Amino acid sequence: MQLRIVRSTPLWAVIDKPSGLLSVPGKGPDKADCVVARVRREFPAATGTLMVHRLDMDTSGLLLVALDAAAQRDLSLQFEERRVHKEYTALLSGLVAPDTGDIRVPIRLDVDRRPYQIADFEQGRDAHTRFRVLDRGTTTTRVWFQPFTGRSHQLRVHAALPRTLPCGRPGGLGCPILGDPLYGDATPAPRLMLHAGVLQFTDPATGNPVRLESPAPF
Repeated sequence: MQLRIVRSTPLWAVIDKPSGLLSVPGKGPDKADCVVARVRREFPAATGTLMVHRLDMDTSGLLLVALDAAAQRDLSLQFEERRVHKEYTALLSGLVAPDTGDIRVPIRLDVDRRPYQIADFEQGRDAHTRFRVLDRGTTTTRVWFQPFTGRSHQLRVHAALPRTLPCGRPGGLGCPILGDPLYGDATPAPRLMLHAGVLQFTDPATGNPVRLESPAPF
């Protein structure tokens, strides 16, 4: 798996992460290969923890890493304060009925089925996703996603949740992302069909906006 560097400065780098590569090391030597390890080899002068945000292992696309501790604090704060703009493309199993909309369903970890996330309006954390249908096929829908929050598996959960939840509240799209082993069905796919295609943030050195794009490989 090739790690393409989209753009870099002395303070940060944006990587086009391939599907199947971890963002950070997992447990065990077989999970040591990850974006952080490769960035350290590519930028040997980098210091600090590097990681600003993460993408799921099976998600591809744009990932921002900091190259020193001060930049890591600045960029992490931008994510925390929701000043970073992100857009994703996904291919869903099934036909999404509405053309556009917003999904607001709080989610949390199911402690009995880690890392599975579930909807929970009492104990869940706020999760907000905007969507727009890009194209409908015979049995699939290509969708644009904009997450306003950064919860674990947020887009995967919001895509898969039924349109109306058992409690009667509005839910998700009722169409899981193709290739999703946790929230999907038996529909075959070569990978998780989710790609982080647009990333916009503020350069810590200049204060200028930086917007980068990567077309979906599916």
